[in-house]
Amino acid sequence: MQNKGIIFWCILATVSQITVIYGNHLEHHDHYDYPRYKFGYGVHDPHTGDQHSHHETRDGDVVKGYYTVADPDGTLRTVYYTADDHHGFRAIVKKSGIAVHPEVHHGYHEHHHPAAYGVGHHEAY
Repeated sequence: MQNKGIIFWCILATVSQITVIYGNHLEHHDHYDYPRYKFGYGVHDPHTGDQHSHHETRDGDVVKGYYTVADPDGTLRTVYYTADDHHGFRAIVKKSGIAVHPEVHHGYHEHHHPAAYGVGHHEAY
């Protein structure tokens, strides 16, 4: 019996339209909370290199925020976004920092140089 009571209150809590009876007449009320929130979090783990964050606000039908993520090349990518009923979803992506690409070492001959394309240089084997 206790489970039925919990289910009843869960259903009642999710109802967005409630009809109230006063005396001999009915009144219809739309009950909803105005959508407003603000949140944010961030992670910066020097051991794993994981770095990201997310911040967002909502006021009615307008959502604004940004998130960041560390790219493998060492730069930080930040995406700023807004969303509303009039303009839809819009985003601007910005990168900061200096890209660093590690030197690649091939496991074959140290003196090997690839042929220059378009120059007419060919190595004989």
